[in-house]
Amino acid sequence: MATGVEGYSPPSPKSEMVAGGIALDFPSSDASAFSSPHRVPKRLRKRLLEEAKTPGSIEDIETKLRLADLRRQQFYEKLSCKARGKPRSPSRSSSQDEDLGQRLEAKLQAAEQKRLSILAKAQMRLAKLDELRQVAKTGVEIRFKREREKLGTEVELRVQQAEANRMLILKACKQRRATLKERTSLSMSRRMARESKYKEHVRAAIHQKRLSAEKKRLGLLEEEKKRAHARVLQVQQVAKFISHQREVQRRRMRDQLEDRLQRAKRQRAEYLSQRARQRNSIQLNLNRMQKQADFLSRKLARCWRKFLRLRRTTLDLAKDYDALKINESLVKSMPFEQLAHMIESTATIQTVNALLDRLENRLKFSKVVAAGNNPSGLDNIDHLLKRVATPKKRPTPRTSMRTIGAKKAGRSQEVSKSQAKLSRYPVKVVLCAYMILGHPDAVFSGQGEREIALAKSAEELIRELEVLIRTILDGPIQSSDEESVSRLERCTFRSQLAAFDKAWCAYLNCFVVWKVKDARLLEDNLVRAACQLELSMIQKCKITSGGENDTLTHDMKAIQKQVMDDQKLLREKVQRLSGNAGIERMECALSEMRSNYFQAKENGRPVGSPITHFLSTSTSISPAGTSSAATFGDRNNMIEGAERPSHVVRSLFREDGTSLPKGSGSSDRGISHLAGQLGSSVEKSITENERIVNEFFHEQRGFADRLGVTSEDQYDIKAKIRKTMEEAFWDGIMESLKEVEPDYDRVVQLVREVRDELSEMAPESWKQEIVEAIDLDILTQLLKSGNLDVGYLGKILEFALGTLQKLASVAHEAELKVKHQKLLKELTETCQTRDHSKFSHATAMVKGLRFVLEQIQALKQEISKGHIRMMEPLLKGPAGLDYLKKGFVNRYGSHEHACVSLPLTRQWLSSVRNCKDQEWEEYNNSLSALMSCASSSQVFLPSMTLRTGGSFPVKANGNGMTASAALNTTGGQQPEPGCQGEKIDLFVRLGLLQLVSAVSGLTSESLPETLLINLPRLRAVQAQIQKIIVISTR
Repeated sequence: MATGVEGYSPPSPKSEMVAGGIALDFPSSDASAFSSPHRVPKRLRKRLLEEAKTPGSIEDIETKLRLADLRRQQFYEKLSCKARGKPRSPSRSSSQDEDLGQRLEAKLQAAEQKRLSILAKAQMRLAKLDELRQVAKTGVEIRFKREREKLGTEVELRVQQAEANRMLILKACKQRRATLKERTSLSMSRRMARESKYKEHVRAAIHQKRLSAEKKRLGLLEEEKKRAHARVLQVQQVAKFISHQREVQRRRMRDQLEDRLQRAKRQRAEYLSQRARQRNSIQLNLNRMQKQADFLSRKLARCWRKFLRLRRTTLDLAKDYDALKINESLVKSMPFEQLAHMIESTATIQTVNALLDRLENRLKFSKVVAAGNNPSGLDNIDHLLKRVATPKKRPTPRTSMRTIGAKKAGRSQEVSKSQAKLSRYPVKVVLCAYMILGHPDAVFSGQGEREIALAKSAEELIRELEVLIRTILDGPIQSSDEESVSRLERCTFRSQLAAFDKAWCAYLNCFVVWKVKDARLLEDNLVRAACQLELSMIQKCKITSGGENDTLTHDMKAIQKQVMDDQKLLREKVQRLSGNAGIERMECALSEMRSNYFQAKENGRPVGSPITHFLSTSTSISPAGTSSAATFGDRNNMIEGAERPSHVVRSLFREDGTSLPKGSGSSDRGISHLAGQLGSSVEKSITENERIVNEFFHEQRGFADRLGVTSEDQYDIKAKIRKTMEEAFWDGIMESLKEVEPDYDRVVQLVREVRDELSEMAPESWKQEIVEAIDLDILTQLLKSGNLDVGYLGKILEFALGTLQKLASVAHEAELKVKHQKLLKELTETCQTRDHSKFSHATAMVKGLRFVLEQIQALKQEISKGHIRMMEPLLKGPAGLDYLKKGFVNRYGSHEHACVSLPLTRQWLSSVRNCKDQEWEEYNNSLSALMSCASSSQVFLPSMTLRTGGSFPVKANGNGMTASAALNTTGGQQPEPGCQGEKIDLFVRLGLLQLVSAVSGLTSESLPETLLINLPRLRAVQAQIQKIIVISTR
């Protein structure tokens, strides 16, 4: 028995796990299991799928395995206990063990057969249940199909019945429409017959009146012709009489003159015969000399008149120069922009150039006259003049090829002539002295020895020039005190001209030295820009050290072409500044930059690191004879500092608009070609809708209620012009009605306008009534017939006013009724005072139309205000803000290009960058001082708090209420939040303070682009500040 139990092997964990999941144990060698049907019932399949969808964790599976192992051991122990028999003798143990094994095997086989029978019964039961389910399912499907077919037939019958009903209704509608059409056609035919008869009567009356008017007009014309003919005959007779008297008088005067001439000739002949006897020989010489003198005097007078007309005198040129009001005191007090605009104007340059040319000629003449006393002559400054000479524009080949050879042959002569004709006093260099004297900080980037020397020489030059102008205008200057004779001689024109030339030579020398330095800085800047473009192109296009890249895309080729064009412009600028030597330095810098870049790339250094590493070595190349010990950082600072003065000074030396190349101007303008395209715009005008939305955001009270009043206050002149034009329009209509044949076309147009306006404002159901009440055809026939039907016109007026009363609001209904009664009273008086004439009726009709049109405009304005009030909550929310943002982006572009598209805003914010820290520190100090002194009785206001727009508490003397609390209680509004020191908030507050505290009025040209929409509000604040200043300084 024990041997049988020990020989029994337990099942594997895998089979036990599967059996535990199904709760049955099917042996793998059982052939009867395959005889069961393959289809598993739906209930068991669903249970198996649910168990498979929720797998347990590893710990749960291990726990279940341990429990199953424990149960299996307990089962074996139980079986072993049942199989163990009573203790017997050892001799019978072997036979008992064999019997127990056999019995246990028999029991196991019986259990197995019982299990198989139970399984077969369960499968048969499940199969029967599945068959029943399938039978029920097919029954349900058959019943569903029958019901669907039944419903389909019912629906089809209903559809057919509905279609039949619809056809009957359509037929009835067609019959009704046919009857209505017949009635309408009959009524229209009757109406047309009546109107045709009426028109025939009207035409006959008009024809008769036209015939009578034509006869009357012809009679008047004949009478007018006769009167005109008689008047012409009378005028001709008077003219003949006057011409005869003048002819008689002319003949009498001619006879008197002939008598006097004859007497003079006889006397002259007697006198000459007497003198001829005395001086026969001397007379011949005198006559010849007199003829020559007369000829020379006439020639001299003609040349002098031509000189006065073409070149003018030195005194006139000096007066023109003095009229420009360019002197030392005025230049120092004038703003820089105004001075630059005055100096760059064409009139100023032409006037100063003419005066300087005359001074140069007078200097040459004086040196020629005094050549014996001063053999040295003029100082030779041609080498300095060549430095400041403006380069000429290269001629464009517009002529034919046949003239090219002649031009090349004469080019050398033209160059020599142009070199020989260098002006001794270049006008722009002289005017630059005024800029240096008035605004040295704007012209110079630093205060070195060259700048100080140039400023002193410019001051000396201007002083000598003003003394010279006073000498020309007032004569030699006589001093009030006792002076030496040499001093008096030096104040004459010739001596003062020599002193001016001496000061000019010193100024020109200093100017050329300073300009060479400025040109060198500009050349370094241009070379650095060219190196940046080259390096950017190499990185973008991935060019190798060999200079080739076979995989260039279309964008890369476009970038390469753009870089080549920009470098060409930079080369032209460098060549104009330094000639061929500058081009050589630029090429050397570019080649060295390329070599440094590729060398750094080969050595493994970061290529994308600062570009200045490659540019510092390339821009440090200096020409022969000069040395530069400054680093690239110092040079960069020098260039940045010299950019602004270079532009200021070079504005005087720029060429004309026709000779400027595409990339001329500052170096940044030639490089950033694409940025210039982004900055070019667009109609940047602010629409009226944007102004309205902006007012909603800023106004505390209702904007719609004061819409009409505000527009009247702001546009007073426009309102007056509009009122004058309206009066002229109505006067023109009245004049057209006063004529013999009145023109009623404009009156008909006004009635049509009234009808259209009423139809537009009225509901859809009223439009037919309005069209029938105001019939333009009938009105036109009445007006053209000349028989004004006052009753019909009164009906039209009554209907229009009644419609307006219906459309008006309840609040204005009583007022409109009063105006209506007043108008009717005035029209009645007009018709009665003028004896029922046609003109009185026409006047009353025009007055009524004018009143109706004015009331229509008032009603439309009220409707607009109502619409605005309805939209006010929406416009004050995010939708209004998005609308303003979209409009600003449409005018100036996206924020990515703000630096280019908003130059005034950038300049405005940069102007307060340097002083923001100081202002904020003063504000904090004053606020802390105020808070520390809050307990004292003295109350004072910090100045900087007012300027930065901050709010602060101020304790009153009698009670503890602060100023901000008092403002809150009295004004009913919350105080504005103070400045917390944020960067943007501080910039905007200081910038707004700078704008409104300026003396000159704000204009749209000087205001930043972001504040243009609030220009009226800023002007009002500026006016208030100036008013406060005026009141406080009285």
